[in-house]
Amino acid sequence: MGDRLVLLGTQGGPFIRSYKQTPSANLIVYKDIPFVIDTGYGATFKLKEAGINLATLKYIFITHLHTDHYLDLGPLLYNAWISGLSEQIHVYAPAGVKSLIKAFWKSNQYDINTRIKDEGRPDIRKLVITHEIKEGVLIKNPDVEISALRNIHPPIDNSYAFRFKLGKKTIVFSGDTAYFPSLATFSTGADYLVHEVMYIPAVDDIAKRRPNASKLIASIKSHHTSAEDVGKIAQAASIKNLILNHFVPPDDKSLTDQKWLDAIKSTFSGNIIIGKDLLEFEI
Repeated sequence: MGDRLVLLGTQGGPFIRSYKQTPSANLIVYKDIPFVIDTGYGATFKLKEAGINLATLKYIFITHLHTDHYLDLGPLLYNAWISGLSEQIHVYAPAGVKSLIKAFWKSNQYDINTRIKDEGRPDIRKLVITHEIKEGVLIKNPDVEISALRNIHPPIDNSYAFRFKLGKKTIVFSGDTAYFPSLATFSTGADYLVHEVMYIPAVDDIAKRRPNASKLIASIKSHHTSAEDVGKIAQAASIKNLILNHFVPPDDKSLTDQKWLDAIKSTFSGNIIIGKDLLEFEI
């Protein structure tokens, strides 16, 4: 299939509404190596739909420890193992992921131990190598450089954007974040910026539907970026292709693609793509 970027899950937030749009997950395939970015609920199935042999997984990156970005991490690792994983798989994620994975192993230890003994499988717990990340370069070789930038996601301190330099192409994932100009510097000249997006009027309308509206709205606005500010980041960074992702709110049927486009176009003059689950791009 060649080198490609695939949006696996584009929904903002943890609520499951339909399989058509599931929580955050993305995929890059470069030189036949898959890189998974976030593993929201449904990521395992979406990877299969994208044509990935789970046993070939080598790298998983998690932007932050909100469940809509990692809930499928344990099941994905398990299914990679059941599919025939025999080599190490590296997980790069914020502090706390080691205890999260350890708890998953413990909760499934009976099944894992039984299959190791009964089926002759390698110990999955020894194949998964976990890296608790900080800001900076995570992986660097002559053809691949992957870096992390701490973004703004209160009350979560350890939340990151990721930049993938793959040969001559650069892809940046904003992660969930409030507007901050440093992201533009981090993203300068990128071929693709995959950025979360929030439509403020629709968020304000939540007050009409939720009993905890005032606190929820304050929380949402503290760590997400308005459509207009997403455009400002893309414009300042001279982004070639801006891909909208992780739509907030995800459940307002009045939010047409055109509304998102109009809001972004007020601050960005480049190419804009409305993200959809399983949408692919050549890289």
